[in-house]
Amino acid sequence: TSRLYQCSTSFRTVQWRASERGISMVGQQLRIAMIGHRFMGKMHSHAYRMADQMMGASLKPKLAVICGRDLKATEWAKEAWGWEEASVDWKTVVEREDIDAVDIAVPSDVHYDIAATAIQAGKHVLCEKPLTNDLASAYELWQAACDAHIVHQVGFNYRRVPAVALIKRVIDEGKIGRIFHVRAQYLQDWAVSPEVPLSWRFRKEVAGSGALGDLLTHLIDLTRYLVGEFSQVSAMEQTFVADRPEVQEVIGTGIGTATSRSRRGPVTVDDATVVIAHMTNGALATFEATRFASGRKNALRMEIHGDKGAVAFDLERLNELRVHFRRHLEPCDDGFQRILVTRPDHPFMEHWWPDGHILGYDSTFAHEVYAWLSAIDTGCQADPGFGDGVRCQEVVEAIGTAITTEKATLVQRRHPRTSEKSKTTSVRERPHQA
Repeated sequence: TSRLYQCSTSFRTVQWRASERGISMVGQQLRIAMIGHRFMGKMHSHAYRMADQMMGASLKPKLAVICGRDLKATEWAKEAWGWEEASVDWKTVVEREDIDAVDIAVPSDVHYDIAATAIQAGKHVLCEKPLTNDLASAYELWQAACDAHIVHQVGFNYRRVPAVALIKRVIDEGKIGRIFHVRAQYLQDWAVSPEVPLSWRFRKEVAGSGALGDLLTHLIDLTRYLVGEFSQVSAMEQTFVADRPEVQEVIGTGIGTATSRSRRGPVTVDDATVVIAHMTNGALATFEATRFASGRKNALRMEIHGDKGAVAFDLERLNELRVHFRRHLEPCDDGFQRILVTRPDHPFMEHWWPDGHILGYDSTFAHEVYAWLSAIDTGCQADPGFGDGVRCQEVVEAIGTAITTEKATLVQRRHPRTSEKSKTTSVRERPHQA
């Protein structure tokens, strides 16, 4: 197994195999209920099959129940994506004895209720980011998950891009040296038109925030993963379109459709947010997240500069990494070099194709669910876990304070009462069913 899937030494390593937790042992199956059936629901469904069929997950995912609010749409998703049952009653499904794990792929305003119910029922949880819309509820989930000793993971899928994992290796091996700068952008343009409908993504009571929670959280997590913790932030935000036509029909991405006769409603989230941050290691970081970057479809870009070299990544060219190493620590004129991250010794690539054959966006989710399945099977805490969701939300809260007060704001960190290193105890017994 790749070291990228092994437990971090910062987490507990006590082993509790699937059989000891009452998980169905017919073919080492994990019986999953997924809440959500649109963009992320579709992607996660596909990812489970890739993790099983292409990556050979040791714990076989059984797509037991898919849940949604509209029964007709949920039944369609069940048939299209290979789930055994469809339901509109997520709470009953989550509490069922024949469900081992819960995948939360719905808007973030309901993450807390679903995750809390799943934890109380002793289920493993994979939750899309952000973990919740506020720090207090995110911390409560982390504490509850630690106390319950379930395997919890947050869906920061961009950690699972092979090129990003290679950046992690390069930095950890000291190849770029002391880090001076982090420069990160997440640029999209789907919201530029004022006629784009007022979907849940533009409503603060559902989404929590706009580009900040939807896009910038990915940059926050990647920076924590690659460079370290945030110390202080300053920030500004802007809403460019004040109102939009109300949604008439929701489509697969969750954006929605509208007509010219639609009533208009107010946009209550940011369209763009920019942040300047000090990192605890002394690096200076700048961030920009926007849905109004005309011409940029899904451009997550990062550059990290150190005294020995630099790395540069663009999600729109996700199989490539650009690197620069200062030879003999002297200035040189060779600039950046392009690496195609497809070799068998590159992260994750032992599961895929011959060198030079590229991967796609969906592969990051296959890597994500594979890591979750592997953690459950081996008894290790998944990474990134709910603690990483809390750390991200701490930075988001500090950014919100900095915007409101127009002052630089320190990032405050909290810790659970009990350590995730503590010995794992069994959750409630489950029947050994196929």
